[in-house]
Order: sequence, then C-alpha cells, then structure tokens
Amino acid sequence: MAEIRVEVCYALPERQFLKALRLPEGSTLRQAVEQSNLLREVPQLNLESAHVGIYGKLKTLDTVVRDHDRIEIYRPLIADPKEARRRRAGKKMRVA
Repeated sequence: MAEIRVEVCYALPERQFLKALRLPEGSTLRQAVEQSNLLREVPQLNLESAHVGIYGKLKTLDTVVRDHDRIEIYRPLIADPKEARRRRAGKKMRVA
C-alpha cells in the first residue's frame, strides 16, 4: 500500500509539538494524531472536543489526509481577537 507524508502540530505557550509521519494512504486525521504520540506528550488534550484542521481550515477527525498535509490541533482562544484589536486601536488613539 502507498504511503503519504504528513505533519502533526500543536502549539502551547511554552513549547511547540511538530512531528513528521509516514502513514498508509487513506488514513484519517484522527489516525495521524494518534500515531504522532501527541496525546501521550500532552495528556490534558481532549481530541474529541478539540478543533482540528489542515492548513488553517477546520476539518473533522474522520477526514482522510493527503500527502504533505499539515494537521493542526487548535487551542481555545483566551480573548476574542476582534475585541483585542479594538482595545489596541483605542490605546493608540489616546496616545496620539
């Protein structure tokens, strides 16, 4: 059976997890994450509730991955990016 190459990545504030894998063609996103050992290295990560994607586009765990896909596991946002941008813009206007 043909093999594909993918990367699994997950970023924490203090470190980054990045693992290159070779998987059988037809593997799913879930299988890639499980094969990467990410769940052993970050035991507090709940894959069932985490948002996952490929190159910044949200996908489901049963998505079949393709050669050279970059699989990303996303952490929840602490602050709303739009609100943070408004606060920064407000500070700049007060300083000027």
